[in-house]
Amino acid sequence: MAASSGDYTGCSILIHDEGGNHLCSTVVTSFDKSTLRIEVEETPKNLINGAFCRLLILSSPAPYEYHGRVIKEGTRIAIAMYKGQEKENRGAARYEVNLTARIEHLICDGRAYPLHTPLEVRVLNISKSGVRFRTPFYALSDGDRFNMRMKISDNEKLLIASVTNHSDHESKTSEYGCSFLISKDKGG
Repeated sequence: MAASSGDYTGCSILIHDEGGNHLCSTVVTSFDKSTLRIEVEETPKNLINGAFCRLLILSSPAPYEYHGRVIKEGTRIAIAMYKGQEKENRGAARYEVNLTARIEHLICDGRAYPLHTPLEVRVLNISKSGVRFRTPFYALSDGDRFNMRMKISDNEKLLIASVTNHSDHESKTSEYGCSFLISKDKGG
């Protein structure tokens, strides 16, 4: 797990409990790099003072993963972050989500080619190294590179990824596992 050299302020963040259950998706409103402490935009009721959590911060050029402890101060919520992480066999913890996103461009030879009709996808999980999503039946091939726009709490995120594997389902849908190439925040 790498530490960022930048500022997480304005980045989208996914917060899960230590068991991997999704608690909220929100935006970082402030970041103190010296103490690794963030404040978040919303004050979700399911974040309990003193509770431990897992965080995936969607920052550029790649997402960063931390563990944290919730600190409630009046109506504000802060999270003290630390770098400890339990190891999973796959190398990066998955954060289960249920978000929509759009694939707007395929990338070939370093150029982005717009799709005539953007592809709407359902994001199933995301990690610091990639994303898994479901689409209508067979929309992409292994090795395809693409731009994906995802919105979390009015913060739009541009993710650039490559399909590493896919599986087709009888329900006329396909699931894709993808690795991030780079990622960019819109407006911060």
